[in-house]
Amino acid sequence: MRREEGNMQTLGVGIIGFGFIGKAHAYGYTNMPLFYDPVPVRTRLVGVATSCDETARKAAEIGGFEFGTANWRELIERDDIQIINICSPNSAHEEQLVAAMGANKHIYCDKPLVVGSEAIARVQTALESYKGIGQMTFNYRFFPATIRAKELIAEGFLGNVIGFRAEYLHSGSVDPDRPMGWKQIKSEGGGVLQDLGSHIVDLIDWYIGPFESILAESRILYPKRPRQDGTMVQVEADDQTIMIVRLKNGTIGTLEASKIATGTEDDLRFEIHGDKGAIRFNLMNPNWLEVYDLRDSDSPLGGTRGWKKLSCVQKYPKPAVFPSPKATVGWLRAHMHCLYNFLNAVRNGQPTEPSLQRGLYVQKILACAEDSARKRQWLGLA
Repeated sequence: MRREEGNMQTLGVGIIGFGFIGKAHAYGYTNMPLFYDPVPVRTRLVGVATSCDETARKAAEIGGFEFGTANWRELIERDDIQIINICSPNSAHEEQLVAAMGANKHIYCDKPLVVGSEAIARVQTALESYKGIGQMTFNYRFFPATIRAKELIAEGFLGNVIGFRAEYLHSGSVDPDRPMGWKQIKSEGGGVLQDLGSHIVDLIDWYIGPFESILAESRILYPKRPRQDGTMVQVEADDQTIMIVRLKNGTIGTLEASKIATGTEDDLRFEIHGDKGAIRFNLMNPNWLEVYDLRDSDSPLGGTRGWKKLSCVQKYPKPAVFPSPKATVGWLRAHMHCLYNFLNAVRNGQPTEPSLQRGLYVQKILACAEDSARKRQWLGLA
């Protein structure tokens, strides 16, 4: 049950999965009171579920949870947990989502929402009777620079969109001897399109969508790779996918997701061009949004026209209070604001974006891209 402290309720949190992204979610809950005053709701980390008792015990100790378990259903069944975070491998999402929705828990789910057409259909059916608040962890929407980009586009800064390009590039799969994790295993919902492509599809469609049709091509760099135990197996999940996307107004652009881009780290970047201006962003330099305004004079001698850098840094609106608005922004800070957006919706009892329905919509776009790559032809989106 909920705890009441003063005039603010305290909600119990259960996190399913405590790998890389599970730790990011736990960090957000633990540090929310430092970054926002007041917080939307108080939370306490009640339980964490992992794949075995040993890792569950360690996760509870490291994360400050009241208990750990190897049975994720235990989190959903408890009355003192109102919020479920799904941070497990992609292939486990469907079952966990359906169970959490059946219990009307509030749900904060990592991307992608689910994998496969059958899972999409089952989750869509479950959403029809779901009464809780659900949100996707599309955290790249939540930098001040990417928020400002959305505002400028909505204000008409670009004019009519005439072109775009976006890419999310890693280099971790360049090494043929690196053992595969679950993100490189197709049966686990792996592949670069699901892992990285979900982010850029969400961003660009959010900015200038909806998409009308897609032509995609995927590549597997090495036919075989070692698993964790050293055995060589056939690779089925994509290392790189490139999409040509057509918007409803006829504009075309490109999206690329790759883990074989030598020299990259965590390079998410986009450019969107209009007949009045352009914007661009690079995650490796997230303090700035770059803009180009054709309405600026180009005379004399170039006038004042050219690319300008807007210093968005950490200029979140209140109740954000920490750190300084002038301090360098980082990857975890956008995660924190994404979580704040979710908790604010929970407090208000109102739907929020990016919703679980949005997660399904993005999943349908990814499924269309996979079909296009397999059939090697343009495919329309319903």
